[in-house]
Amino acid sequence: MVMVEEKPALVYIRDDIAEIILLVATNKGAFFYYSDPERRHWDVSGPHFLGSIVNHVVIDPRDNKTILASVKPYSSDATIYRSTDFGKNWTVANQPPKFIDTESRKQVVSISFISPGHAKEKHVWYAGTSPAGLFRSIDRGNSWEIVEGFNNKLYLEWTKIISDRNHDLPELHSIIIDPTNKNQLYIAISLVGIFESTDYGKSWSALNKGLPKSNYNEIEYRYDTHSIALHPTKPNKLFQQNKLGIYKIERPQNKWINIGKNMPQEIGSSGYPIQIHPDDPNTIWVFPIESTNTWVKVCHDGRPALYCSKDGGRSWFRQDIGLPMRNAWFYVSKNGLCTDCMSEVGLYFGTNTGSLWMSNNEGNSWRQIAVHLPKVLAIESGKILKK
Repeated sequence: MVMVEEKPALVYIRDDIAEIILLVATNKGAFFYYSDPERRHWDVSGPHFLGSIVNHVVIDPRDNKTILASVKPYSSDATIYRSTDFGKNWTVANQPPKFIDTESRKQVVSISFISPGHAKEKHVWYAGTSPAGLFRSIDRGNSWEIVEGFNNKLYLEWTKIISDRNHDLPELHSIIIDPTNKNQLYIAISLVGIFESTDYGKSWSALNKGLPKSNYNEIEYRYDTHSIALHPTKPNKLFQQNKLGIYKIERPQNKWINIGKNMPQEIGSSGYPIQIHPDDPNTIWVFPIESTNTWVKVCHDGRPALYCSKDGGRSWFRQDIGLPMRNAWFYVSKNGLCTDCMSEVGLYFGTNTGSLWMSNNEGNSWRQIAVHLPKVLAIESGKILKK
């Protein structure tokens, strides 16, 4: 018998929501999908930046109207665009993320991730890049400065050696700001691992104890974290989907606990995304993929499903009603799964084959919103408030 802790009271105000918006980033542009709170019908806006690689698009939860997009045009450098009218007009950053010291690393290839700053810092944004770099904007995304504590110390010590010895560049793909403390930051870097700062990015320490090392090279840092999630009201609970499993940590502990070992053995615990229920810190979702030595990027046995745990990873169950029953060989990228803020939480994921799926009942059943999109790289949700 599985013991499930009682859910805490709902923490989001939902009766003032006019529409739900999904911001879908693909390798050929961005698409915005709109629905009323019933989530039965969806309208689409876009494509925006058609033909450009859009790695991430985020709506600012502090004002529910400002949107930032990470864009790599075909013939120019990666940059960040900003809109305050849901994509009708865009303004390009005056000073996009760029490294000052280019002797020790390559220039910014892509801007992988964008995150709004703390709720009390309404003009602050963060961006992660490939090669791994961390940047901060204090003027709503118009100009970006290097976070010195990371780029001038952490990069040189722990990530440059990875890019020197591997064809793949380390990518800073996840940034989390503790909602109760703007000085507490977490970042995740592919091929390297997770790091935290308790002083607003001035200094950093590794947070990888308990994780298995990926077999890249005989070097100290090679923890291949794919995605991380922190609960918005219980920020002591941190989860991650690693290449080699699923893990959680409860701060102030410093050792990760393997909760992927409780997944069905025939499915395994490899995958890219992980998401946490916005109201219940013990409910999480993952999208498993085939676990083989060749790192096959397809769902297990061609039968896609999300797996959910409602007890913090002690047990898992399959959610696949409405999804293809066979011969569906797709996967979901590290930022390709998100939740919404409705009372009965919605789940959304986009696939590498250009399909967009949704559940309006916390994963119990699924239906398709869109097909034939370009490869989906990331998906985020937001809310548009009633006037």
